Amino acid sequence: MPTDIVDHNNTLCTDTAIVSAVLSGKTALFEILIRRYNPYLYKIGRSYGFNHQDTEDAMQETFINSYINLGQFRQQASFKTWLFRIMLNQCYHRAHRKRYQKEKPAEPLRSKSDFMFLRDTESSNAVINKELNKVIETCLMKLPEAYRTTFALRELTGLNMAETAEVMHTTVANVKVRLNRAKAMLQKEIEQVYTPEEIYEFNLIYCDKMVNAVMQKIAALPKKN
Repeated sequence: MPTDIVDHNNTLCTDTAIVSAVLSGKTALFEILIRRYNPYLYKIGRSYGFNHQDTEDAMQETFINSYINLGQFRQQASFKTWLFRIMLNQCYHRAHRKRYQKEKPAEPLRSKSDFMFLRDTESSNAVINKELNKVIETCLMKLPEAYRTTFALRELTGLNMAETAEVMHTTVANVKVRLNRAKAMLQKEIEQVYTPEEIYEFNLIYCDKMVNAVMQKIAALPKKN
């Protein structure tokens, strides 16, 4: 990871500072934003109903589009909500393309490498993964899309109510209603057993892969004047 954009406390700078640095020509620093938001975009894609590969494709396109249009980013909103909105737009258009093309639904998860839920770092995770798979497949994916996406943005990516409303182009009151209804549907199966952080975890093994893929495509883009 680039190390020349840290403050005096040796912590990463804000999104705004990184965006400004990238726009000034320090393209390599875009890697920090990719690593920072990889887990969140993954959760959004999976909550939309995409399989692992489709989610990664949507993430890659989101990062590329955000880089290309970085100059259009207006700081009235946070970079995080701006990026999440791009991801949701990607998900929306991909989902509609699949419906139009009448593609077959994604195959069920079959291997540990495809799990969207937890890092498989302990032997006990095999049991947890199996249970999470059952819970998510039978409950979460049955929620209406608006409730599912609201739950993912608010509970899994950590956006506050106002940010969630901004990303979804709705009101805070509507977000609260959707979130309460989503939790009521899910609480028996999920909230009694798992914390939000345990759901839709983006494995660290995929982070480098995403960084490398995006940065290679950025390097191949025509140079900005």
